[in-house]
Amino acid sequence: MASGPAGSRCYAIGDVHGCIDQLADLLGQIGTDHLKRGSDAKAYVVLLGDLIDRGPDSRGVVELLRNQPLAGLQFVFLAGNHEEFLLRILDGESWLLPNWLQYGGLACAHSYGVDVAAMLDSTDDEAMTAMLRGHIPDEHVSFLRGFGDGFRFGDYLFVHAGIRPGVPIDEQAVDDLRWIREDFLDFEEDHGVVVVHGHTICDEPDEQFNRIGIDTGAYRTGRLTAIGIEGEERWFLSAHRGEAERSFRWGEWRQRR
Repeated sequence: MASGPAGSRCYAIGDVHGCIDQLADLLGQIGTDHLKRGSDAKAYVVLLGDLIDRGPDSRGVVELLRNQPLAGLQFVFLAGNHEEFLLRILDGESWLLPNWLQYGGLACAHSYGVDVAAMLDSTDDEAMTAMLRGHIPDEHVSFLRGFGDGFRFGDYLFVHAGIRPGVPIDEQAVDDLRWIREDFLDFEEDHGVVVVHGHTICDEPDEQFNRIGIDTGAYRTGRLTAIGIEGEERWFLSAHRGEAERSFRWGEWRQRR
């Protein structure tokens, strides 16, 4: 049976994607759960990446989390493919901008006050990237740049997307940690660790003997999920909205114009 290290407790939160209401609710649940179980344990809160894009308030999510809202718990932030996408654009790969907008970046830009109608109408990717840079605070960019790619907790390994089967943990490629899907999901043998991941949406937490997926599609379903681990015990917490989060989709914006 997989186990966390003695005297420690860990919570991990799946892909937030700008869903600040569910995140605030889930953080409150984690704080309460931590106190109920005994606050003397060393405790971590791991965010599995994809904090931004798709949902309504990427800016609010970043602002909330960069201030580490739960006193006494150590936060660990992992980079998802959506953070990578945005940072590459801000670093000069302006040609990625149209794809980023199509796959959830439009909602992120809107949350930062960018004129998204002008962004969609423009064919000048460099000018639109400059506009984006002008709206995202430097402290938010610095926060996103500080994210890691993995966190080991006893017999568990937390990553955004998964790992490449057959490759030692310390030799994993960053692309796989942030982007891998089928080759990891379809692998049914032992990894040497239990991998806790997001990236791939599932209706319920996807518990396999070698991995646990906790991306329950908050921006689409309204449900954000966390796992708690202490010793050989593990449990789940979730925050819901009565209606699924409405994301800003490319087609919807084009219909409005």
